[in-house]
Amino acid sequence: MARPFAAIEPARAGTDNGLSRTVAHPAHDHIVAAEPWLKRLVPGLIVIFLGILGAMAYLQTITSRHDALSDALFDVDLVASLAASELARIGERGTKGAVPAALAQAALERSVPARALKKNALIIFTDSDGRILGGLPEGTKRPDTLNDLLGPAQPLTIFGDRAGVLVVTQADGTRALATVRNLPQPFGQLAVIQPVAPALEAWRDRTTSSLLLLIAACAALIGISAAYFWQAWRAHQADRTCDRVRDRLDTALTRGRCGLWDWDIARGMIYWSDSMYEMLGYSRKSEFMSFGDVNRLVHPDDTDLYSLADMLAAEAATTVDHAFRIRAADGDWVWVRARAELVRDEETDTPHLVGIAVDITEQRRLADRTAEADARLRDAVDTIGEAFVLWDAESRLVLCNSKFRDLHAIPHDASIAGLPYTTLAPYLRAHGRIGTDPHEADADRSYETETPDHRWFQINERRTKDGGFVSVGTDITPLKEQETQLRDSERRLKGMISDLNRSRATLETQTQQLADLAERYLEQKAEAETANRAKSEFLAKMSHELRTPLNAILGFSEVMEGGYLGPLGNEKYLDYCRDIRRSGEGLLALIADILDVAELEAGKVKIERKPVRIDEAAQICVGQHAADAETKGVILRADLQPASVHADERAIAKILGHLVDNAIKFTPEGGRVTVRTREVSGMVNLYIEDTGIGIPKEALPKLAQPFSWVEMDASKPTDGSGLGLAIARSLVALHGGSLKIRSQEGVGTSVLVRLPIRARHEDEQAA
Repeated sequence: MARPFAAIEPARAGTDNGLSRTVAHPAHDHIVAAEPWLKRLVPGLIVIFLGILGAMAYLQTITSRHDALSDALFDVDLVASLAASELARIGERGTKGAVPAALAQAALERSVPARALKKNALIIFTDSDGRILGGLPEGTKRPDTLNDLLGPAQPLTIFGDRAGVLVVTQADGTRALATVRNLPQPFGQLAVIQPVAPALEAWRDRTTSSLLLLIAACAALIGISAAYFWQAWRAHQADRTCDRVRDRLDTALTRGRCGLWDWDIARGMIYWSDSMYEMLGYSRKSEFMSFGDVNRLVHPDDTDLYSLADMLAAEAATTVDHAFRIRAADGDWVWVRARAELVRDEETDTPHLVGIAVDITEQRRLADRTAEADARLRDAVDTIGEAFVLWDAESRLVLCNSKFRDLHAIPHDASIAGLPYTTLAPYLRAHGRIGTDPHEADADRSYETETPDHRWFQINERRTKDGGFVSVGTDITPLKEQETQLRDSERRLKGMISDLNRSRATLETQTQQLADLAERYLEQKAEAETANRAKSEFLAKMSHELRTPLNAILGFSEVMEGGYLGPLGNEKYLDYCRDIRRSGEGLLALIADILDVAELEAGKVKIERKPVRIDEAAQICVGQHAADAETKGVILRADLQPASVHADERAIAKILGHLVDNAIKFTPEGGRVTVRTREVSGMVNLYIEDTGIGIPKEALPKLAQPFSWVEMDASKPTDGSGLGLAIARSLVALHGGSLKIRSQEGVGTSVLVRLPIRARHEDEQAA
């Protein structure tokens, strides 16, 4: 038990140490708070310091270069003045005669210090014509004239010593400090030339040393800064690691429903982790809790912290493993299991009880529910109607019910749980195979057995996963009795089956006869269809044959009625001509209807769909039948709303013509015929309503069939072919629509035609 707490103790000790440092050194918090600002400020200060140091080095370098140039200028001017005075003295001495160049060269070597020539300085003197006579250092290759050396149009050669010392670019491109002095006769000019690079050589050496020193200082400072930031980064990483460890420890304790305890027995103070407060629902008010506060939260029936403290103080025990209840913030009791070990603080040498408290409320509830479920299971097993027995892997009785006890005459007050099979064998073997040793069977089995009192039981024996055995005995005595009855019923059933077989043979004979009749029916149906097609073809041909003489009769009757070739002479002839023309027109209309029916039945009608305004077609139809309605004294009116369909215009005209013509025909004088159009839910509804004599209910099924008449009044037979409604219904069906008729005798008839606005693909294929 010491190992778990040994792992927890360092984390707790670190927490206490951190707390003690914070309390002992309050400035530590300020330093920690200012650390982010220091991390931002230090790089800036380093950059500023390096910038100042670099600026000072740059200024010092510029100043020292200026001083070096000034010294070089002074040296050049001094050497020039010294050499010019010496040559002037020699020239004054030689005014009485020519001065040899060797004498001037020797005088120049004596007067010019050797130090002046160590920086590659060049001293040249010329004659009055400007040709170079000599100079120092001796043996140096020189041009012929001074202008060749300094270049043409030099202020120095023009103004002489008045120009002072100037920085010039020689003919070979080299920058140099130069000055020129005018000499008396027989000399011309003295020039002192000091190249700039050799003059600044000492300055460059000093500058290189300063630069190396500056680089070393910057490197040292950068190294110190890097070490600081690296150390700060390591400290930050260590803090993050500590924070992660602490967070993970707190998360693990919280998710595991655990709490950390640290009980300072000497001072009577108890430390709880945050997870302990969260587990109980309390909020932390101070770092430590008093002994009395914690003791008041513990259930009085479970434990007493005072006696536990006395026992630990006397070192009678070093470990604690105890389960008790503690009150949560909501007033409920939470079961916790405390496991702790007595340790001593290394600094104060005081005893501490350090450990964890785990929430075991769910475990306790699960244990209670398990015990309750076990009791319920035992009650359920005891109340079932079968004899139930359970053996363990070592042939010991685990559980049996009262039915099993009654079956084997075992006393109910005898405790037989846990008894081996050999002890219970005398009771069990008295009742057949129910009591056989379960381990004698190698596999699961089911069998039936009869007891001495002539009761039948079905025994089902199954192995359990732990090697045990369960046996269930079901009383099947009633089933056995039913089985005997079933055998008798089976014999009777076999006799009935024999009778049924004979009946089946009779039915098969009848079925064969029906098949023969069906075959003859199909042959007759085919003959009827052939005759129907022949009839349709005959009607179509006869219609064409009759139409030709009828057209001639109609034409001649119109000519005779109109008197185009002269008067007939008697008014009766005119009446006869009108009767001939009306009869011919009626016969022509009948022939046209017969031809339409023949074409519809033969499937020769082709639908050519295009947008059609139903309201305009209905208005045209009303106009065409207005004269007939007026002649008969019927009021024909239209109630039209704009509506369009994708249909065959001629078919729509025929549908309207036949329906309106029928409505006028069966409407008495003074009646009313109304044509209405409406667009409803993707369909166009066309209504033809009349206030005519109506149609009997039993006659409605006969309508819309070719050559079908419904006689409304025996004294007034109905004229016409009876084909109009059939043609209209067929044309509506070709458009994918429907035609419905509602009628009431003495009230009138209403015909509803529903046409789809857009034709479906199936309707187009059918058309």
